[in-house]
Amino acid sequence: QVQLVESGGGLVHPGSSLTLSCAASGTIFKIYVMGWYRQAPGKQRELVTTITKGGRTNSADSVKGRFTISTDNGNNTVYLQMNNLKPEDTAVYYCNAAVESYRGTSVHSYWGQGTQVTVSS
Repeated sequence: QVQLVESGGGLVHPGSSLTLSCAASGTIFKIYVMGWYRQAPGKQRELVTTITKGGRTNSADSVKGRFTISTDNGNNTVYLQMNNLKPEDTAVYYCNAAVESYRGTSVHSYWGQGTQVTVSS
């Protein structure tokens, strides 16, 4: 009932910038939080950064000062502006959203399909 469609990602050199986007569609009454997670080979999926409906953000220390999350509420879209990319940023990046589909019902978590970001010289 809710789909997250991601775009962006690719192969870039260290120091480059990249912007990811994720648009939520389907039956949506309210989105409480949207965010980005990533999973590198041999590691658990980890939080990158999230943003709540009220605009409060939470970011991993490894990306603070380099990555910026923002939303376009009118289009239920979240963006991840990634600057000064490093090889250690290489991972599959996943979009996430906590969605209330109908007023007064439970909030459910949804995930995007994931997009590969590779940072290499």
